[in-house]
Amino acid sequence: MPIIKVLPHPEYAPQGAEIHANTGDSICEALLDHDIPIEHACEMSRACTTCHCIVREGYDSLEEPEEEEEDLLDRAWGLEPQSRLSCQAIVGKEDLTVEIPRYSINHARENH
Repeated sequence: MPIIKVLPHPEYAPQGAEIHANTGDSICEALLDHDIPIEHACEMSRACTTCHCIVREGYDSLEEPEEEEEDLLDRAWGLEPQSRLSCQAIVGKEDLTVEIPRYSINHARENH
């Protein structure tokens, strides 16, 4: 069972976290299952960027992002080469280290 190491985030994981994930689950599902409340405004339907994460270690173990995910990521705050939508990044057999960016573009939460 792979481990996802979550780097410290002031709101979602102040001390950071290490969780056991099921192979085949998305990073988003694994975080939510372990009480790390990453935003996911579109309910994981690949329609927003609020679940954006940066895969610091283990990125190459993930399947390549589809074009639709890449197009959405272009709108994410703090985009980096290892950025993924956590709802689309499926956990394989390798451990991962992820960083949840400090900010996201969530118009519903920001009352826009």
